[in-house]
Amino acid sequence: MEQWVITKEHNEQRIDKVVVDLHGQASRTAVQRWINEGAVLVNGKEVKTNSKVQQGDKVTLTEPEAQEVELLGEDIPLDVVYEDSDVIVVNKPRGIVVHPAPGHESGTLVNALLFHCKDLSGINGEIRPGIVHRIDKDTSGLIMAAKHDAAHEHLAAQLKAKTTERRYKAIVHGVIPHAKGTIDAPIGRDQKDRQKMAVTHVNSRPAVTHFSLEETFNQYSYVSCELETGRTHQIRVHFNYIGHPLAGDPKYGPKKTLPINGQALHAETLGFTHPRTGERLRFSAPLPAEMEKLLVDLRNAH
Repeated sequence: MEQWVITKEHNEQRIDKVVVDLHGQASRTAVQRWINEGAVLVNGKEVKTNSKVQQGDKVTLTEPEAQEVELLGEDIPLDVVYEDSDVIVVNKPRGIVVHPAPGHESGTLVNALLFHCKDLSGINGEIRPGIVHRIDKDTSGLIMAAKHDAAHEHLAAQLKAKTTERRYKAIVHGVIPHAKGTIDAPIGRDQKDRQKMAVTHVNSRPAVTHFSLEETFNQYSYVSCELETGRTHQIRVHFNYIGHPLAGDPKYGPKKTLPINGQALHAETLGFTHPRTGERLRFSAPLPAEMEKLLVDLRNAH
């Protein structure tokens, strides 16, 4: 249970917005659901989502326990790039969610992996078995999963030590004037929109993205990126921060963009040390046809 006393800063504001600000981790949708379920009380009484609070009000939140999701294997095609008894690497298509979440309880990469593998690490809990790192729903490309806990711990330690290799290709708005660059800017939850991440020094973590310019067009650039860290939406946030948001990403960039369903971002290369043999492995996945077509069209229009 969490309790807060309303200060002048939040006087006369809606209770759902106030709880989102004070909680710091919950989305507006989740908070509104909690209010409707009676989990949020103001001065001991239930309220509506649009009720306004006053300075001095006492707000109590009894956060409901997360509902368990019964995960089932689903016969969803997998593009398996590498597999052995310890680890599996797949080329995820754009539009597939990595693990179940509200609104995406099935049809995820985890459902496909459970059907295909039957044996995944349990370290990340029931919702994300085997998942060592994530890529966004609308990002395509390489992702690895661990088949048992020892492999998971080994792979996670490599991510933490920054010894994995993760390279992406992206098409961004604007012509980048530098051949190479490094974006070193901390990322945390956007204070104005809790559904987004942002470069901020408030409750943030270090984030570093290296990039090199592959090609330029009239109003766009094609770049190669290497992640030193792996924050949520890192490449999307960092390129927006330097004024070159990703094409196809109206969440962080302009609505008028290239005709692509989701951001023009592809996890092209994944390298890591095998958790059992110690061998250095490196895999690459070709650009999806949708991004290749965009590049052809941009070259033809150039």
